[in-house]
Amino acid sequence: QIQLEESGGGLVQAGGSLSLSCGAPGRTFSNYAMGWFRQAPGKEREFVAAISWNGDGTSYAASVKGRFTISRDNAKNTVYLQMNHLKPEDTAVYYCNAAITVQALELMARSRVVPWGQGTQVIVSS
Repeated sequence: QIQLEESGGGLVQAGGSLSLSCGAPGRTFSNYAMGWFRQAPGKEREFVAAISWNGDGTSYAASVKGRFTISRDNAKNTVYLQMNHLKPEDTAVYYCNAAITVQALELMARSRVVPWGQGTQVIVSS
């Protein structure tokens, strides 16, 4: 299993933007679809966005569609999440993970089978 490291979280005011990164130093995940997930205080982890292995296909949760953009750079072994027009309800710990397909990522947020890293904290103040 690939060890992923999330970064880029921080504190931002509502309406602002943040860009998150997820990488696997020394490893490649070019064969995998990649996804972003989040877990807000008092809530279970949920799916946010996913991108196919070659970047040709993407998927977004309804709550972030139109505001967030997922992208990847396989040469850098990095996946990004550009978050614009942030809302207080976007406050959460954000995680990334990998799967064979985008569809699998859409369904794996609450999986007890796949491992999850430590994530990166995003706090949006009102």
